[in-house]
Amino acid sequence: MGQDIASSHFTEQDYAAFTERLSAETALLGQWLADGCLEAPVPTGGFELEVWLVGPDMAPAGRVEALLERLDDPLVVPELATFNAEINGTPVVLRGDALSQLAVELTATLSRCSAAAAGLDARLAMIGILPTVAPRHLTVAHMTPRARYRALNDRILALRHERPLTLDIQGRNRLTLEWHDVMLEAAATSFQIHFKVAADAGARLYNASKIVSAPMVAIGANSPFLFGRDLWDETRVPLFEQAVSVGGPVLQERVNFGFRYAEDSIMETFQANLDRYPVLMPQLMDKPPEQLAHLRLHNGTIWRWNRPLIGFDEAGRPHLRIEHRVLPAGPSVPDCIANAALYFGAAVDLLREEDRPEHRLPFLQARAGFYTCAREGLEAQIQWLDGRIHPVRAILSQDLLPRARRGLQTLGLDRGEIDHWIGILDQRLALGRTGARWQRVWVQRHGPDMPGLVAAYLERQRDGRPVHEWTL
Repeated sequence: MGQDIASSHFTEQDYAAFTERLSAETALLGQWLADGCLEAPVPTGGFELEVWLVGPDMAPAGRVEALLERLDDPLVVPELATFNAEINGTPVVLRGDALSQLAVELTATLSRCSAAAAGLDARLAMIGILPTVAPRHLTVAHMTPRARYRALNDRILALRHERPLTLDIQGRNRLTLEWHDVMLEAAATSFQIHFKVAADAGARLYNASKIVSAPMVAIGANSPFLFGRDLWDETRVPLFEQAVSVGGPVLQERVNFGFRYAEDSIMETFQANLDRYPVLMPQLMDKPPEQLAHLRLHNGTIWRWNRPLIGFDEAGRPHLRIEHRVLPAGPSVPDCIANAALYFGAAVDLLREEDRPEHRLPFLQARAGFYTCAREGLEAQIQWLDGRIHPVRAILSQDLLPRARRGLQTLGLDRGEIDHWIGILDQRLALGRTGARWQRVWVQRHGPDMPGLVAAYLERQRDGRPVHEWTL
């Protein structure tokens, strides 16, 4: 959920001063982009993985503070709830065996975390929504004690004039309820992929990321169950959108797919941040405008499914990256890295096309396809670049997986590396076995025993094999 802040209590003067600084920093970023001042890096990739802490009863275990103390690892940080943590990967240049480097580091970090968790009588789970999470776990009593989260909760409820949040998800079953805080968001954990590119390619990469979002969520779905209800293949999508809804104009909703493609520059998104989104956390920072501290904090409270980010390297040089947020956590490390391979490769191939794909797939169709694929997974049918409706499985097998191979080759990844990681997706697609599909079939065979499902899931996750090899 982003950087921490010093306080959760603010005055009208704080909001006014923050907005003034945000405006100045937004103008400065616009000038930098116009003048070509951002770093032009070699394409680089990284990730963030959100995980669950699970107790012996297979339910969420609120022990993250003790876990972080034992680890003392800057790559592992807290999240909204005391039973979630975030694992960060070291960015790598996307060439050679870069994907395997990401996998080796993630496996090693998970191993350290699992050892520390075992000493707390807990285990780690990589899964979009833990099937055993219950309403009693999603209360402010389980909020991680950080000012950022208290401020987020207070401000969203204030923008809603203290009206309760409403959750209404119609899937295979229907779930409706009212909630009085933002803790529902803690039930949704993600694998977020970061792609650093030159700023002049930012708009096209942003658009390509939106175009691939529908097939990506279809092949990566891993969140079918919430509170015992069988909902969407990727229930995390409507859950997150509704969990932090400010309840006002749709243009101000904090989690969204967007409302159009970028036309000329990624700057359009940062300008929209200033023009459309009320400030949630007006923490004033004693930093020069050139660090864009207020712009970055504000951007961190707008959770687009594809989000541009401004970062700085150790020398203080600014750069642009796109954060692709559509994927859930899990089911395994190989599955996560294979998903990243598909995203990196397909996006690169799309942004290199002279006949721009955003001119061939209307934005409204890209957005509709995303929600259709989140709901129906690999059974979805969506419009694609030729203007026709296709099964998403055909789009993946006949277009996106070949594109991913080409794109990864363009980036300079080794042939064996490409064959290995895209091969995992070939097998997943051939069997139709996503994490969501595996969970549903397990329940069909064994009944709606959610602790049993989690135990079986964790046993297979521990083996480290991709989900298409999991037994039932």
